Amino acid sequence: MHRNGHPPFVLSLEPGRMRNIMNLPLSAGKDRRPCFKRHEIALVLSCRALPGRGDGRILIAGCFKQFILRHPAFERHPDSSSLRAASMRPPIGSFAGRHAMHGHKKLLFAIIAGATAFLVQAIAQPPMAHAQSGVALTGQVRSAAEGAMEGVVVSARKEGASFTVSVVSDAQGRFSFPADRLEPGEYALDIRAVGFELDGAGALSVAADAAASVDLDLVPARNLSAQLTNAEWLLSIPGTHRQKSFMLNCTSCHTMERIVKSNYDAEGFLDVFERMSLYYPGSMPTKPQRLAGTASRMGRTRDVAGEIAEWLSSVNLSRSETRQYALQTLPRLTGDSTKVVITEYDLPNALIQPHDVIIDEEGTLWYSDFGQMFLGKMDTNTGEVTQYPIPVTKPGWPVGTLDLEADRDGNIWIGVMYQANIARFDPKTEQFTQWNVPEEWQTDGSQTGHLAVRATHVDGKIWMKNSDETNIYRMDLATGEFEDFGPQFDPETGRKLGVYGLHSDSNNNIYLLDFSSNNIGKIDADTGALSVYKTPSEGSRPRRGRVDAQDRLWFAEYGTNAIGVFDPDTESFAEWPVPTPWSAPYDAIYDNAHNQAWTGSMFTDRVSRLDVETGLYTEYPLPRPTNIRRVFVDERTNPGTLWIGNNHGASIVKVEPLE
Repeated sequence: MHRNGHPPFVLSLEPGRMRNIMNLPLSAGKDRRPCFKRHEIALVLSCRALPGRGDGRILIAGCFKQFILRHPAFERHPDSSSLRAASMRPPIGSFAGRHAMHGHKKLLFAIIAGATAFLVQAIAQPPMAHAQSGVALTGQVRSAAEGAMEGVVVSARKEGASFTVSVVSDAQGRFSFPADRLEPGEYALDIRAVGFELDGAGALSVAADAAASVDLDLVPARNLSAQLTNAEWLLSIPGTHRQKSFMLNCTSCHTMERIVKSNYDAEGFLDVFERMSLYYPGSMPTKPQRLAGTASRMGRTRDVAGEIAEWLSSVNLSRSETRQYALQTLPRLTGDSTKVVITEYDLPNALIQPHDVIIDEEGTLWYSDFGQMFLGKMDTNTGEVTQYPIPVTKPGWPVGTLDLEADRDGNIWIGVMYQANIARFDPKTEQFTQWNVPEEWQTDGSQTGHLAVRATHVDGKIWMKNSDETNIYRMDLATGEFEDFGPQFDPETGRKLGVYGLHSDSNNNIYLLDFSSNNIGKIDADTGALSVYKTPSEGSRPRRGRVDAQDRLWFAEYGTNAIGVFDPDTESFAEWPVPTPWSAPYDAIYDNAHNQAWTGSMFTDRVSRLDVETGLYTEYPLPRPTNIRRVFVDERTNPGTLWIGNNHGASIVKVEPLE
């Protein structure tokens, strides 16, 4: 549904029927549907030349695929470059569909006839090499060891640009960059394929009037250990699953490589554990921040510190100058995983940690900064970034933000971590309003990283969490008064829920994701009563997620490597394990328009798309090390577009599947 409640009316003509009409080859290519004003009908066309053909034949991609009929009450969508997905259309036989068809029947056939004439004329015209070929740059990746290489990420960066575009080679080792992604200019090329590196410097010119071509030869990597992902280090080091699972706590601040290439003995690691417990969770090697006062994050580490320290000293370089185990690598992704375009946008400075990335209803991209007091905004067309300073309310305490949410009125909300407050940003006035946790409730370790505003309009109240003692708060927006629901406990075991993610349903009931176990808690907004539901998998460690349009809770199972969903109507769960081991999904989101779910990883440098109907995943490789927290899908494109922040890479990444 559109945000004002009126559905678009869509008439789809099947490709097979159009073949009968025109006898032309049709391909359901990716199209970006334009927006139309009320009462309009539009024909969505996408034409491109067949790559490698010089005979002037045109492949019609998705021609006649959609006729968009607009209901008079349906306003222009705020994003002028896209339209809600066609899966939202009413049945063709419905009253609304019949009514729209009857009013525009003559006009519809006139458009078909005119478009047919246009296409017949287009087929007779020879295509322009760059403009109509659809390809700006193409080539093949190969090596002496494998010949043609599938699943190699090929990246192109224009001289002076602030973003990099990447594609993936197919089964024949071929790669191609769409014409609309590479402007004319000088480009540097790079590749990513574990165990290999580019033979020589990759550089070439892309012209406006001809598709460029280059073949890339790869040679064995000189330093394989420098290429391994965090997941590949976990696969490589000897140890039990329990020991390796402990390491899932490490990548919030640094890589696994930092550990295995260290020289600490067991006693040295114990000192490191103690020192690390005094750092803010948004610290990283280039910007560590100490906690204030008596705050510490040692937690359960203290119980197993000796055992883990001894084990780590056996897998690093403290006992030998060389590793005593072989390095294990993951196979490259193939098949549908190669059908993708990835764009990575640099942020203005290397200290920015884009923890959460979202796109609001106006199509504006926002990000939170895990290590600095800024709210960021990026123009997705130009990559231009604007940063809004967030006022510091607790000088001397760590700075940084985490959870980023948009409410129904277009305001942006953000959890301001150890400043012990939440902030609302009005994009119209560009002003912040902040609400501090009552001073008498604050401790040195007070931390308000998570909040829920999805259904604030229902009762005027906002949920938030103080992570120090896992207290759940609710604030009345009109009065600014806080309610303290305290920590929540599992009624069966009496154990406190280690709440991480906080997500509200359409009635502003709040879900609590128990990161310390396998529980999903739910507080009734009216009664305050807690219900606890256990995921099918023990040790699932639900971390973050999102409530979908059907009020189902989708979430990441950090401990059992899966996406999960909870249906409150049936009080039942479903789980889908992610194919790549040690993915440790941090967040999950459901694409309502396409019946798909997405997740990312801090370990694999891959993102994963789940087809909910079939239960099958398609994973996509990323061009460089990418520490992913929040995942966000833009449902307005077809297929949906994934947006993520590279939390330790000061960049924002757009992942566009081609089908």
